[in-house]
Amino acid sequence: MLWRHGQTIWNVERRFQGQTDIPLDETGEAQAEHAARRLATLRPDMIFSSDLTRAVSTAAPLARLTGLTVTLDKDLRERYGGAWEGLTDGEIRERYPAEGASWNPPDGEPTVAVADRVGGALRRVADGLADGGLAVVVSHGAALRLGMARILGLSEEIFGVLGPLANCAWSVLGLRNGRWRLLEHNAGTLPEPVLGDDR
Repeated sequence: MLWRHGQTIWNVERRFQGQTDIPLDETGEAQAEHAARRLATLRPDMIFSSDLTRAVSTAAPLARLTGLTVTLDKDLRERYGGAWEGLTDGEIRERYPAEGASWNPPDGEPTVAVADRVGGALRRVADGLADGGLAVVVSHGAALRLGMARILGLSEEIFGVLGPLANCAWSVLGLRNGRWRLLEHNAGTLPEPVLGDDR
């Protein structure tokens, strides 16, 4: 299960967060508590998280409810956005029109590199999971979408076919007969989150 962190003030302001370590806002904390109560009923076996504060704070209520330890993995971090970090969508499109059109920060981490990094982390999590087990991975919007696209075998040209994850929403992947499948996408979106890329 791939779980996006709760809302931050930069999500509300539509700022590109990247690897800037922004905390959850009050709504994000409430979202994490609400979602954790639902996810705890699924009895996960493991919890993994990006080491950025907004992801760690989202994982914390689930760890408390389940008694599980959260394993931090820096490969689950959001895409590094370089000069885009802290800028709004409008500022990015105004200052970087060509790069903004493809959503690739000129001095940041390329899309393919993020897909490879996060996809590799997701495979490591899956490799350590017993048959029939459930791992919850707490990460970031773009990181999760790109990592999912990579392990689902989507080509770079169609990475965008997976829509954005709302704050504190999750997707579910399953492995059957050696093939990954997307079982759910953007589930569990209450209380109402802000939609968009994890900027």
